[in-house]
Amino acid sequence: MARYSLDEFVRTTGQKDLGQGKFELERDRMLEVNLNGRVWIKRGGMVAYLGDVKFTREGMLEHGIGKLMKKAVTGEGVSLTKAEGNGKVYLADGGKKISILHLNNESIYVNGNDLLAFEESITWDIKMMKKVAGMMAGGLFNVKLEGTGMIAITTHYDPLTLMVTNDRPVFTDPNATVAWSGNLQPDIKTDISLKTFVGRSSGESVQMAFRGEGFVVIQPYEEIPYVVPQA
Repeated sequence: MARYSLDEFVRTTGQKDLGQGKFELERDRMLEVNLNGRVWIKRGGMVAYLGDVKFTREGMLEHGIGKLMKKAVTGEGVSLTKAEGNGKVYLADGGKKISILHLNNESIYVNGNDLLAFEESITWDIKMMKKVAGMMAGGLFNVKLEGTGMIAITTHYDPLTLMVTNDRPVFTDPNATVAWSGNLQPDIKTDISLKTFVGRSSGESVQMAFRGEGFVVIQPYEEIPYVVPQA
């Protein structure tokens, strides 16, 4: 158990300028955005800010009618806020660990629950995995991000990245799947026999199947329970 004098506590826990660019990890669960312009952040993700910063919830047609229709299907899972101005913005999401990724004319899919922030230079679109929509509470929606710039994703505990190769596909629990490379298009695999796993009810009877060349990021945690419809 850490014990400090008041001065020691302030020195130990105080904010530090790390010189890492627009996105910095002040702690592994706290993101500092050095704002000079605009970034998109997860609604409800701001915990503090310094300077002249304005927060605006995205407008209904901010990203076009196509995304509006997709948001109507996916619900509030991809709800964004604009942070504009000059200052420092601190973001967090339920104490989850934060990873900063820099895309260099690349693309990545991120689970909608696990996207914390991204630069304005990044383009995005909502992708719905229709095959699993009836099995998941609220469906399974993801965000495809592409371009050049920084994004911040969150995970419960430490993420693990698995490489996918043509001769070694990877199968994951949808609720533990955080992100995957933009060139992969996962399929849904069902295996009712896996319901017999000890201590599980529906078990891993629904899986995401990744084939090809790329990577998939998982976490040691299941975010959204799902129910397999009974025949």
